[in-house]
Amino acid sequence: MPKSRNDRKKKAVYTPPPSKEQPKVSPRWLVPTMLGFFILGILWIGVYYLAGASVPYMQDWHNWNLLIGFSGIIIAVILSTRWH
Repeated sequence: MPKSRNDRKKKAVYTPPPSKEQPKVSPRWLVPTMLGFFILGILWIGVYYLAGASVPYMQDWHNWNLLIGFSGIIIAVILSTRWH
């Protein structure tokens, strides 16, 4: 005779083991450094476009100023990936 559904053995619900890892914490220097690179990159590009002709050496570097400014912004984006 077939068994009824109530007679079948019920399976235990899986519960994963508790996590023993502590939450990751960012170093204290990360956020100020990240914001510093971002602000300096933006300021560098802004000064180049607004007053580059009157700032010594900035006119001589031409488009290298854009590389310097965008490098600061890119470094800030890279640092932001390490922020928890």
